[in-house]
Amino acid sequence: MDPAMDEVMTETPAPAAGAVSADQAKLALRRVKDPELNLNIVDLGLVYDISVEGSTVRVDMSLTSPGCPSGPEIMGEAEQQIRTLPGVTDVQMNLVWSPPWTPERIEPRVRAYMGF
Repeated sequence: MDPAMDEVMTETPAPAAGAVSADQAKLALRRVKDPELNLNIVDLGLVYDISVEGSTVRVDMSLTSPGCPSGPEIMGEAEQQIRTLPGVTDVQMNLVWSPPWTPERIEPRVRAYMGF
């Protein structure tokens, strides 16, 4: 597991056979890219929390700014990617602004690549 995500992932019991895990949801969210930066939302630090209860996946995430023009597109794609996972019957996407996103939330190796 990515150490940076340890604090993002909510501890959940081991999934039952056929149930989705928070790790599987995180992998699905890695397929969602910010169209302006062309980086996935997990590495950008936009995913704050992933929790799974039964067949419901809840994702708390933010955007780089409240006025992000790609916000609806990113949120919609994130929900769509979670829904592709076998065993998921409901997805709850929550847009949160606290704590505010800052570049310090970006995965360190990606930050270094970007020159931060």
